Amino acid sequence: MKIKITQSQLHNITKIGLFVCVIALIVELFPTENKFKYQFEIGKPWSYELITASFDFPIYKSEQQITKEKDEILKNYTPYFKLDTTVFKTQFLKLVSDWKKKNGEAPRFQNYIKLKFNEIYSIGIISVEEYNQLIDNGRANISCIMPNRVTYTMPVENIYTPKTAYEEIIKNAPETLKSYDLNLYLIENLKYDSTTSELSKTDILKNLSLTSGMVQTGERIIDRGEIVTPESFLMIKSLKIEYEKRKGTLQQSTIVVVGEIIMILSLISLFFMYLYLFRPRIFNSIGNLLFISLLIVMIIGMTTFTIQFTSFSYYLVPFALLPIIVRVFFDSRTALFAHVITMMIISFIVDNSFQFILLQVTIGMVAVSSLKDMTQRSQLAQTALYIFLSYAVMYLALELISEGDLQRVHLQPLIPFGISSLFLLFAYVLIYIFEKIFGLISSITLVELTNINSDLMMRFAELAPGTFQHTLQVSNLATEAAKKINANSLLVRTGALYHDIGKMKQPGLFTENQMGGTNPLSVMEYEDAARIVVNHVKDGIEIAKKSRLPEQIINFIATHHGTGKTKYFYNSFINAHPNKKPNEEAFTYPGPLPNNKETAILMMADAVEARSRSLSIYTEESINEMVEDMINGQIADGQFKDAPITFRDVETVKAVFKEKIKNIYHTRIVYPELKKLEE
Repeated sequence: MKIKITQSQLHNITKIGLFVCVIALIVELFPTENKFKYQFEIGKPWSYELITASFDFPIYKSEQQITKEKDEILKNYTPYFKLDTTVFKTQFLKLVSDWKKKNGEAPRFQNYIKLKFNEIYSIGIISVEEYNQLIDNGRANISCIMPNRVTYTMPVENIYTPKTAYEEIIKNAPETLKSYDLNLYLIENLKYDSTTSELSKTDILKNLSLTSGMVQTGERIIDRGEIVTPESFLMIKSLKIEYEKRKGTLQQSTIVVVGEIIMILSLISLFFMYLYLFRPRIFNSIGNLLFISLLIVMIIGMTTFTIQFTSFSYYLVPFALLPIIVRVFFDSRTALFAHVITMMIISFIVDNSFQFILLQVTIGMVAVSSLKDMTQRSQLAQTALYIFLSYAVMYLALELISEGDLQRVHLQPLIPFGISSLFLLFAYVLIYIFEKIFGLISSITLVELTNINSDLMMRFAELAPGTFQHTLQVSNLATEAAKKINANSLLVRTGALYHDIGKMKQPGLFTENQMGGTNPLSVMEYEDAARIVVNHVKDGIEIAKKSRLPEQIINFIATHHGTGKTKYFYNSFINAHPNKKPNEEAFTYPGPLPNNKETAILMMADAVEARSRSLSIYTEESINEMVEDMINGQIADGQFKDAPITFRDVETVKAVFKEKIKNIYHTRIVYPELKKLEE
């Protein structure tokens, strides 16, 4: 038995799959190690919640305390040196041999030299560097290790260096010996024994305690607003050490992962629920859901990467990119909602969550407010400046509250705020990329498309001047109506400008482009004439695609007549052939029906503007009747059943059209002519 899945079911399954993937990706992006998320400093107020010990832990001494105690213990420490007793004999025999070679006989003072060499090498000679180091470290004694491992203590002041050894020998030596270079035979025989020395040092320090007390489970450590004292600082730091020890060995426990999943699931569910209830147009589009989800995951991923793999501040991440880009393509409320949800998720992986949330909600509001009507690219640079100023003001305010002293305010964090604000300028590139990938359209693109000096618009005005003037009037009508019912007026304006570009193909066949004479359509068969008129929709779509117009604009071209009929030729055919059934397809536009407020407004504006040109007289009554008749007829034909437009909206649109058309065709005074003076 085969299971048949409808298009609607497949659509819903895809949404559920996307929902699950978003949650899985965010959980995967969360740091794999739980870090201690509090920042603290002696003398500063504690800006977090009450902290109590959730387990017993020792209070670790500070580095300064440990260093001081180490220095105290090591005052009597003596480093170990090995004494090489064989050097004396080797160096003495070498001296005698060299003397004989040079003088041809043994040295006369051989016994004196032997005595002095034995005396000096028995005590030991060390290098000047090691001797100075012993003096600098305040060492009074060293421990000498004999070849037989017998150890004894030697005062440092008794030890020789090559220089002092030479001075000792020649002090009472005969003049002949003084002229001989004895330095060649005075080398170090006392060598530092690092292994034994370190073992001895470790043994001495093993009794040094690194802790100075215990904190019991449930014991209060510090509460919000309290000043961090040296004592509480040590307790918090000890808690951090023990916390990271425990988490470092266990990594993430199952309970932690479950908690993260529940938290992320709840917040993402809230966002999808918001879209479902208040933004069905976004929710019903897989592309739109995928786009916003990608933005959320991207911002969270950038934050996690910065925290885990760099030493930079996470405030370098341009968090405001999310509300800016969502606002450009959708609306302010959706942008702010997505931003707040994302920042709430990120707050679980950053330190000082309260400050983070406060700053990010503020800049989200600023980003959305400053882009209320984004019609120029320069607005993005202004927004980046406003966001930096908001960062700076809010951060300085928080610092003043926590420090209570202007001199203690740190300005260094303003640097990452400035850099992240500069990163917002990359939104230009991202907006363009997302437009191409997801088939979206931004306000900036719409403004560019409304330029009537573009090549396509100039060609339109040249080939079909009457139709072009018609589109300008329709655009004005539709824009005013869209503003009144909170539709996207810029989108309507743009769609209206292009809705009739199909008439460029055969402009002379349409009455608005004819300069008098016989209408070519009037001599054709009604069906053939109707097909030509109907085909201007198909021709318009073809021209739009060749000109690479966005799909949203092509939608206006396709829907501006819906599935209505060419009433003039249809009615004429029935009147001429009352007993003949007409070919409905020949007289009917292919559709589809308008599917949003904006395309519905255009359909009404197009019909009303065209009909207004055929009125014989322009009075308030005739205009009102014409508007009511045209729009009510479209409603009766079911042309708006796919558009989310209410009867109240329709009545508002009617009122706008009536007022605008009255202003266009209002009665003007007749200027009196000058009478000729009688001669």
